[in-house]
Amino acid sequence: MGSVADVGSSFVEFVQDQLPDVVVRAMFGGHGLYLDGVFFAIAYDGRLYLKTDSTTVGAFVAAGMGPFTPPRGHGPKSYYEVPPEVLDDRETLRAWAQAAVEVARS
Repeated sequence: MGSVADVGSSFVEFVQDQLPDVVVRAMFGGHGLYLDGVFFAIAYDGRLYLKTDSTTVGAFVAAGMGPFTPPRGHGPKSYYEVPPEVLDDRETLRAWAQAAVEVARS
């Protein structure tokens, strides 16, 4: 069985396969995802969180997903975990990611 770092690396590789146009940068024990220089997502501990606002958060909440909570408990609450069924569906994930990019731009 691989280490936590191995799990994180393979998860980030999976996300990059799903979203090939993104740039991934290591940050604070996780990874930040950028598209065209816009920070819109966090990959942390085998989970993907997208930037949300009042127009997009409802889909995450309806799917039973919660906000990103870093280990120390301090951090942005506007990033919500992507549901597994969205993460596994490349086209749906791309649509959700594009919405997160638009939120991050505004």
